[in-house]
Amino acid sequence: MEEAKGVVKHVLLAKFKDSTTPDQVEELIKGYASLVDLVPPMKAFHWGKDVSAENMHEGFTHVFESTFESVEGIAEYVAHPAHVEFANVFLPQLEKIVVVDYKPTTVHL
Repeated sequence: MEEAKGVVKHVLLAKFKDSTTPDQVEELIKGYASLVDLVPPMKAFHWGKDVSAENMHEGFTHVFESTFESVEGIAEYVAHPAHVEFANVFLPQLEKIVVVDYKPTTVHL
């Protein structure tokens, strides 16, 4: 197996509060996406809603994935003023959250 050099994925699973409107969710997603242009080590952002037929989502409805250049880049992101400001708006709208950071690993068969 071969671990990706430098690259780290930051995955956030979220369930928004029932009181958070669809328009608010849309604005929060746009705000999250805008961090790519504000935080240098953040290289990419993708998101989606759960579409699994297995019904094992534990109530989580949204997935957000960011790509960083390194573990140190995630630490820089977490402390970056733009992220801190966004988190102060985003987190209060969530009922549940899980965050996992990992280094993608390729399996060679």
